[in-house]
Amino acid sequence: MAQEPGTPGVATPAERTPATPAPVELSDLAALKALAQPRRQRMLQHLTLHGPATSATLARALGLNTGSTSYHLRELARYGFVEETGARAGEETATAGAGAEVGEGDAETGTGAERAPGHGRERWWRAVPGDRRFPPRSRQSAEMRHVMDELNHHAYAADLELFERLQRDSAENGVWEDAFPYSRGTIRLTPPELREFFEEYIALLNRYKRAEAETPAGARTVLTRFLAFPAPPAEADAEADTGVGVGAGAEVALARPADAEPGHNRKETEPS
Repeated sequence: MAQEPGTPGVATPAERTPATPAPVELSDLAALKALAQPRRQRMLQHLTLHGPATSATLARALGLNTGSTSYHLRELARYGFVEETGARAGEETATAGAGAEVGEGDAETGTGAERAPGHGRERWWRAVPGDRRFPPRSRQSAEMRHVMDELNHHAYAADLELFERLQRDSAENGVWEDAFPYSRGTIRLTPPELREFFEEYIALLNRYKRAEAETPAGARTVLTRFLAFPAPPAEADAEADTGVGVGAGAEVALARPADAEPGHNRKETEPS
C-alpha cells in the first residue's frame, strides 16, 4: 500500500524532481482534426478519468457502439493520443477464430468487441500522457483556426458540464466534498511575462505528478484547467490604438478605473 505524504522515505511534492516531458507542438492539421472530433474528445476524457478501457467499455459508458469506438480509438492512436496497453488481469477472452480481429468494420454501425489480431484477448487502450501544445494563434492558418475554435468549443463545454455535475453531486464525495478550489483574478503582464507565468504553471503541475507506486492511499485524479486571456482595452487605450472612439453609451468591459491605485500588479482575486 502506498504511504501517506510525510512518511519517512517518501518525497514531498517540493522534494520530487520528476523527469519533465519535452513540449510537443501539434502543428499537423490532420492530427488536430482527429483530436477535434467530439466523440474522440469524450473518449479521451473517459480514458483520462477512469484509466485504460476497451472499445466495448467505452461504448457502454458513452452510449456508442463498439464499431464506432474501435474506429475512433484507431484514429486517435494513429496520431499518438492513445496507445494499446496490456489486458487487465481476468480479462482474457476466448479467441474469435484464428487470426480474426473483431470490430474493424463500419465506423458507426460495427458490432462486436475489438480483439488484438491473432490473440485471445481484448484490446485495452490508454491515453498517452505528454506536454502537447498548439501553435500560437499568429501562426495558425485560417483552416487551423477554424479547427482549433471547434476543438476549444467542445472542450470548454465538456469541462463546464463535468464541473457543474460533480459540484451538484459533491455531497456524495465524503472528504472530497470541498475539493473545488476556484479563483478568478487579474494581473498586469507583458506577453513575455505571461509566457513565463504559463511555464511556471506547467512546472508546478509536473512537480506534483508521480508514479502510481508513489501515490498515497486516498488520492484521486484531480482535473486542472488553465485559461488566461487579455482583457479588452479601456476606452482611452482603444482610441490610442485605433484612432477610433467607442460609440456613445457603449460599455467597455473591465476598463481600469481612473483612480485605480498605481503600482499594484495583481488587482483582484475572488476565491470560492
